[in-house]
Amino acid sequence: MTFSAAEIWILIIAIGVGTYAIRFSFLGLMGNRSYPDWALRMLRYTPGAVLPGLVAPLVVWPAATEGQVDPARLIAAAATLGVGIWTKNTMWAIAAGAVTFYGLGAALA
Repeated sequence: MTFSAAEIWILIIAIGVGTYAIRFSFLGLMGNRSYPDWALRMLRYTPGAVLPGLVAPLVVWPAATEGQVDPARLIAAAATLGVGIWTKNTMWAIAAGAVTFYGLGAALA
């Protein structure tokens, strides 16, 4: 199935408007209201819940290995987590994971 340039642009604009409407419904319409304490407590955990949900499939079932478990990715994820807990520094954790992943990739290749 092929799409014309006009159809693609209409689709891009529709997706942009939809994304804006979804975000505005929460941030624009609800942004000035005060939330109950229980809701604020739950919202505090949102980044900590979303990040593992995004990263876990890339570590456990990576598309690069056609869904096969890759020991280098698992070890690099463990190194990232360990350094992050130890140093409480995001950049050091990312650097440790990258060095571990590429180092193991070079050593195992």
